[in-house]
Amino acid sequence: MPPTPALESFLHAIPKVELHCHLFGTVRHATFAALNRQAGMPLAEDEVEAFYTRGEKPVGVLRVLRALDAQLIRSADDLYRITHEYLEDAAAHNVRYSEFCWNPTGTVHASGIGYAAAQQAIVRAIHDAERQFGIVGRLIAAIDREASPEAAVEMVDWVTAQRCEEVIGIGIDYRENDRPPELFVQAYRNARSAGLRTTAHAGEFGMPWTNVRTALDLLQVDRIDHGYTVVDQPDFARECAERGVLFTVVPTNSYYLRTLPPERWALDHPIRRMPGLGLRIHPNTDDPTLHQVTPTQAWAMMVRDFGFGLDDLRGFMHNGLDGAWIDDTTRRAWRTRWSAEFDALRARLPQDTPTLSGN
Repeated sequence: MPPTPALESFLHAIPKVELHCHLFGTVRHATFAALNRQAGMPLAEDEVEAFYTRGEKPVGVLRVLRALDAQLIRSADDLYRITHEYLEDAAAHNVRYSEFCWNPTGTVHASGIGYAAAQQAIVRAIHDAERQFGIVGRLIAAIDREASPEAAVEMVDWVTAQRCEEVIGIGIDYRENDRPPELFVQAYRNARSAGLRTTAHAGEFGMPWTNVRTALDLLQVDRIDHGYTVVDQPDFARECAERGVLFTVVPTNSYYLRTLPPERWALDHPIRRMPGLGLRIHPNTDDPTLHQVTPTQAWAMMVRDFGFGLDDLRGFMHNGLDGAWIDDTTRRAWRTRWSAEFDALRARLPQDTPTLSGN
């Protein structure tokens, strides 16, 4: 059942954290076109348009991200612009705290911008956005798993050499298919030794649940991005539930849209089953402009497509706060304040608003 206008307004207004979002997946259509013109039009206009056309079985997101590094991002100011615009857009949907990912390896080696200058530009945008829009931004430096393990170690070295409080941890993303987590154990070991928090994309694109286990037990990550195939091994899923692992899920993840029949994708999607196994999940946008989804719409999909109710959403909000890399004093204060806001907004919903009891 689609959310009513009243429920849509409620979902827009509730306070949110974003824990799984890729900076290059947030670039506005107009900004992408402007960067293309600035770079001398290396991409044809119809190719740019195609990047922002999402069909029933979407493809090509990774190609867009590579094009930005290889052809369009040419200065630290470009990074400032897209960061500032992302945080402005997120704040417009009442995202109050965002931990977003950026891949330094591509920026340094493909775009030709030094790590220190790139980090400084992104951090400057974080400061300006907090002052202007009230959103707190924090950066996750993500390993490019399609590069070498040595490049991952190099990237962690850059982060630790230029350490600042706005860069709070590392992650790993891009194509998981033939790049299992164990290839990057040294980079993760170095990051943990430096006091950085850690996450990893695992169990995405139908990759085996054992990748989730490796990320947790060998890389010793604090949380998992995606992790859907954990449902294939219920015993391990129960172990993850007992350990309190947070899974940052993405309702618009294109793998299941491509591989499941249209009439079944939401019914058979692992997101629908994960809470029933005791797993803690939290919805995120991943690549919002390329997926054509806002934070409000991501939360609405949890109701419309996966059948979760308002009690579930309140729990997902708490899961996000519990999984965020913030200090415990802030966590407690936000949990108290946000819970009160959620409940007050809920109390104002019309009596006939479908609230759905859950799956």
